[in-house]
Formats: sequence, C-alpha cells, structure tokens
Amino acid sequence: MLSRQFVRENPEQVREALVRRGMDDVVDDVLETDEQWRQLKARGDDLRAERNEVSERIAELKREGEDEQAQDAIERSRTLKEELDDVEERADELEAELEAALLELPMVLHDSVPEGEGEAENVELRRELFDNVRELPDDIVPHYDLGEELDIIDFERGAKVSGGGFYFLKGEGARLEHALIQFMMDLHREQGYSELFPPIPINSASMTGTGQLPKFADDAYAIENEDLWLCPTAEVPVTNMYADEILLDGDLPIKHQAYTPNFRREAGEHGTETRGIVRVHQFNKVELVNFVRPEESYERFERLLDEAEEVLRRLELPYRVLEMCDGDIGEKQSKQVDLEVWAPGDDMEEGPAMGGRWLEVSSVSNFEDYQARRAGLRYRPERHESAEYLHTLNGSGLALPRVMVAIMEYYQEPDGTVTVPEALREYMGGIERIEGGEPVGESAVGAGRRD
Repeated sequence: MLSRQFVRENPEQVREALVRRGMDDVVDDVLETDEQWRQLKARGDDLRAERNEVSERIAELKREGEDEQAQDAIERSRTLKEELDDVEERADELEAELEAALLELPMVLHDSVPEGEGEAENVELRRELFDNVRELPDDIVPHYDLGEELDIIDFERGAKVSGGGFYFLKGEGARLEHALIQFMMDLHREQGYSELFPPIPINSASMTGTGQLPKFADDAYAIENEDLWLCPTAEVPVTNMYADEILLDGDLPIKHQAYTPNFRREAGEHGTETRGIVRVHQFNKVELVNFVRPEESYERFERLLDEAEEVLRRLELPYRVLEMCDGDIGEKQSKQVDLEVWAPGDDMEEGPAMGGRWLEVSSVSNFEDYQARRAGLRYRPERHESAEYLHTLNGSGLALPRVMVAIMEYYQEPDGTVTVPEALREYMGGIERIEGGEPVGESAVGAGRRD
C-alpha cells in the first residue's frame, strides 16, 4: 500500500507505475479525494476550535448575568455542532473512499524491472542444468496419464469427493510428495529459516494486509457465515503474524518457512494446462517469508532467489530464471523473478527447442514496504528513534504439484517407472524407483487394468 503522503509528493512516479502496468491512471482522482478530505479536516478543526471558544463564552456570560447573550451563544454552539457533525460525516466518507483507492494502487516498480506489454516479453535471465540432461525415453508419457497407469494419482475419485480440480495421491505418489515437503524444509532449515505451522483459516484483515483483498476475492475460498478464508498461500498468515507490531532492529532479518495446503478457485486456461495437477484448487507448498531492513531488501532478494533455486539444483531438475516485465509483474511487487522447471511430457509453443514446457514453481518477490503499510509491520532502528516500516519478501520453496510433474516426466524410464532423485531417497525409505501400485475395485477390472 502506498501512503497518502507518498502519492501527494510523488504523483508522477505513481502515475508512471500505473501506465507501465497497463492500468488506468487514477492519480488525479486520488489526489482530489485527498484534497477534499484535508479541506474538510481543516474545516472540522476550525469548527471545533470555535465551538470551544463559544462554550467558554457561554459560561462567562452566565456568570455575568447576560442571559440573552448567553442564549444567543448557545444557539451558535448548536449550529456549530450540526455543521461539525455534517463535516465529520463527510470527512469519514471521503477517508473511506481514499483508503479504498489507496488499496487499489499498485506498488511502484524498481528501476531494474524491464519494460514489456505482457508475459511474452518477460526476460529470460539464464537456464540451469541443461548441459547434462539425462537420457529420456523416446516417447515421454505425460504425468496425468503416467499417474493413472502407475495408480499413484486418482483424478476420478478426487472429483467424486470434492469436484474438479481435486485429486488423490496414492501409495508411492503420496510418499513422494511427503518426501519433497520434508526435503525442502530440511534444506531451508540449513539456510537459516525457522519453521512455522500457521493456521489455515485466515481473516479478511490478514488477506487485506498482504494484498489478496480486495483484488483477488474471486480466486479465494470464503468460509460461509465466517470472516474467514481458506489459506491461498502461507505468505498470508506468516506475513501477518507480526501485523500492527513493532519489531526491534536486533530481530531483523527474520526468515520463516511454512508448509501449508493452499486453496484457490482459479481454473486456468482450457487445454493442456487444465489436465493433471499443473493448475488445481488445492496444492501443497513450502513458502519462504523474509522481514528485513529497507536498505538490505535487494541484497536479500538475490539471496532468497538462490535459496529457492537450491531446491531445483539438489533435485537436478533443469530450469530457467525469468524476470517479470512491467506488463506482467504482480501488482504488489516492486520486483519479481520466477523459477520455471522444465517438464518434457507435453510440448508447448513457449517451451524450449528440445520440447516440453515450462512450469512456474516459485515467484520470488520484493514488496518493499507495500505489505508493511497495509499490515502495520514496523521496526525501531534504535530505542530512541521512531518506528519505521520494514520490507517484506517471499518466494515459494517450492510449489509441490509442478515439481511432482517435473520429476514424473524428467525422471521417467522407458518401462514406465520413475527414478527417485537421489536427494529424495533417504526421505523415501531408500526407494530408488517408483513402480506403482495395483488399482482396486471392479472398475479396474472392467478397464482392463487388473485381472
């Protein structure tokens, strides 16, 4: 959230951010509302001061026996009160309008953010682990077909229980996801992260604090008859755990990691994107959240990116690093770099020349003080100094379903089994290969998948 003072003092910078993001220029409307509010506040102060003077005059006149003049002063006091009530009511309305408008303004972009009109103009910074790609089968089975063949993913029964966009992981599939979660959390603990297990239902104030509300209300799951939402990302509860608090300089930087299930309504585009577990309504994720001093946030940004990349390096999954242009970057971010893993099972136009597709597994973001102002996150540099807003950063470390997709397709063997990455084997009880299970029920017999 941008402060009123920042918008007043830097209207052209805010206007430029809106234009670069392809958003409507509403700066003049915000400034006009702010000016009207300030004029009413000033008028209210004048009326309040005059009313106090009249009240003192009434007491004086009564002591002096000037009853007629005292009555006139009483009438004047009543008139002032009525006018003050009107002014304060209108000022409150304008303040609510101003707060709503400020919540809709995006973060000012960092100077290094590249220009571009949309996703196609994001800048690929580099590709990693493509020099020694493992030998792959001639025909790679996409994860959604392979998962059913191995009986480790069950889409039909997931839809029966919860609807489209939900699924069961079974047997070695469930074990693989649990292994990934524990592997990631152990790795990030090595990197200095402390663990949290946050609540899953989150109130509206917290959703507003990190910027999910009001913009993304339609993508979130609201709990009926409660001021609660199902967690869309651990960023929300973890960032807000210090809301409206003042931290000490010695507390910073704070690095938290949290595993949560996450819930989003988004259905994705039609076609390959909606098949399988690439874009679903419930997914697991390990989130990395940082609270830092403002002067350290961009150095921390680079280190956070490296900490998220380390997951892919240890899993030996080829990936690329993509910087978001101003036409595609999130509205909360001042700078954003995505990590996209290579999944070779489905060819897509924007995939690499060798085929396959890119799957985003982490968005590493610097919000500067955008979330801090919304959530009231401050720190005191010195005991005798005023509290200041800190900076927040986060990134997934990583999102699980798409990592699962990449493992199932990249580590696939010609016989349809999947080699377990070496980094995960200790978490899989020493299992080196996923061979699948045997389906149950008459439906499996009828489909020819069981004798």
